Amino acid sequence: MAQFDFGDQMSDVETLRRSVRPPGRPFSLARLKRTVRLGLKSLWLHKLRSLLTVLGIVFGVCSVIAMLAIGEGASYEAQEQIKNLGSQNIILRSVKPPEEQKVSAPNQSFTIQYGLTDKDIQAIQSTIPGVTVIVPGRVIRDYVWNIERRVDCEILGTVPWYPTMRNHRVAQGRFFSDYEMEDRVSVCVLGSEMAGWLFPLSAPLGQTVRVGEKYYRVIGVMEPRAKAAKSDEPGLSASASPAALHRMFIPLSTARMRYGEILRKRRSGSFEQEKVALHEVTVKVARLEEVVQVSEAIKTLLQRNHKKEDYELIVPLELLKRAEHTKRIFNIVLGSIAAISLIVGGIGIMNIMLASVTERTREIGIRRALGAKRRDIIIQFLVETVMLSGAGGVLGVILGISIPYLVTLFSQMATIVTLWSPMIAFSISALIGVVFGLYPALRAANMDPVEALRHE
Repeated sequence: MAQFDFGDQMSDVETLRRSVRPPGRPFSLARLKRTVRLGLKSLWLHKLRSLLTVLGIVFGVCSVIAMLAIGEGASYEAQEQIKNLGSQNIILRSVKPPEEQKVSAPNQSFTIQYGLTDKDIQAIQSTIPGVTVIVPGRVIRDYVWNIERRVDCEILGTVPWYPTMRNHRVAQGRFFSDYEMEDRVSVCVLGSEMAGWLFPLSAPLGQTVRVGEKYYRVIGVMEPRAKAAKSDEPGLSASASPAALHRMFIPLSTARMRYGEILRKRRSGSFEQEKVALHEVTVKVARLEEVVQVSEAIKTLLQRNHKKEDYELIVPLELLKRAEHTKRIFNIVLGSIAAISLIVGGIGIMNIMLASVTERTREIGIRRALGAKRRDIIIQFLVETVMLSGAGGVLGVILGISIPYLVTLFSQMATIVTLWSPMIAFSISALIGVVFGLYPALRAANMDPVEALRHE
């Protein structure tokens, strides 16, 4: 029989002997602890190799959490913008037909008539059941001045119940009343961004702004809406600020008195007039389940009353469902990309463990000679792979939670780390450790003890 001189390795042999499960004795918790200790010692002997092995799992778990957080944040912002329109609302807007969107010839003027009318509102109220409230609106684009500061904005003539219908609350002051609507009072409510631009050093409430030659008293400031480009960015002048960002609200009756039925636009060498009664109309439906049905009825009515398609119909409920569907697809795509990273990390673990099995063939033979069964060898190698993937999972979770925070901090992009994404990512990483460590463990357990002892 061959004689083996273990020398200084007697302590390692003693550890191996103690970790072996005697015949007929269950695998106790204390024995599992010794197996874990043996696995940790084996991994610690090759620190750099173990670190490089877990990097694949770290980046895989990190990418799962970070990509889902960014996708969740983007989806949340889109859904919030849609919800602001109202899930029980139907929005109608006047749209200039394509054949009308032509530039007039020099020194010519003409009048374009299109869009929604008061007759459309009356027809919707009288013929379509389920409609509870209607909010009409007329948009005039013009400059609003406060002394030397001016803003290119959209002036929306609307009704007093606009904030309730459009989920857009007043932050300071109040919205105009029915009395001010009936008496065509020259009052206005400023948008949040617009108020900050026109009145950077003073409170806007009670002050006046000028539109053309007319003055309006500021009675309120609206809450800021969804994120948009800031008008006070460096290099952006007041006259160049986007009108879509700035809105001023005035009574609809006042807007009609000030601007009349025809809106005039001057261009270089031409003069254009538009006759648009209403630019947008918001219709509220009594019950959520009737929204789609009522929208189809309104569409049929408008098709019958309009010879050309000079309007568009927006149903926020359908947009919300579409956004949720897009979110699911987005999450599947991002999850699939991240899952590939985890699989690559798992393959790396399997590769390293196969190399470790080859290197430790003699150790496996000694353990088998001391009485270890196949299941003991399998548990030993599975413990090592699970510790590798578990450590990579923990580091990946920490990194994955940190990256969305940094993205929000530096890019102002909304990110949302849900509770389930770190849990799922870590669970998958641990599962990958078991799945990809099983084959090396079985290969080690199925070795012939005699051949393993002969291995050099």
